[in-house]
Amino acid sequence: MSPPPIQIAHPGWLTLDGREFATDGDKIRLAIDLARKNVLRETGGPFGAAIFPVDGRRPVAVGTNGVPRLHNSVAHAEPVAIMAAEAFLDTESLHGHELFVSAEPCAMCLGAIGWAGLERVVYAALREDVERIGFDEGPVFAGSYEYLVERGVAFVRGLHRDEGAAVLDLYVEHGGPIYNG
Repeated sequence: MSPPPIQIAHPGWLTLDGREFATDGDKIRLAIDLARKNVLRETGGPFGAAIFPVDGRRPVAVGTNGVPRLHNSVAHAEPVAIMAAEAFLDTESLHGHELFVSAEPCAMCLGAIGWAGLERVVYAALREDVERIGFDEGPVFAGSYEYLVERGVAFVRGLHRDEGAAVLDLYVEHGGPIYNG
């Protein structure tokens, strides 16, 4: 008997429309908007991500959290975006690229960021905002960040935090499941 196929797919509504995003603020708002749409369309958790070339204006890939939709505990927005970017670029390394995320990465996603070779990560909502609604972010320590920074990953924390946290609250208001709390 063959094992079942593994499929990670974007929700049907998700498209890249060719728009340009000039600033970090524009790029983080894209990730937040993806998270908001994911909540409103009930296609996953309240998290969105976008990967851009460093200093680029167009995303090479985006991702939304598909954990409940795909029944896949690792289908977080960051790994989905990383897999999509690597497939699009036909590579296993994202050196020269940066990640914009609606909320601070969990322990698993920090690992994926390091393995992918991303150079910069910008996120909106903070760990405490995510944990406040009941999600468990796993074993993330100061040393987790120190390890990545030593390997060349830069972090910008809390850019448009209130907007990112508002999506988390929207998720709770819509009765979204806390699947790892």
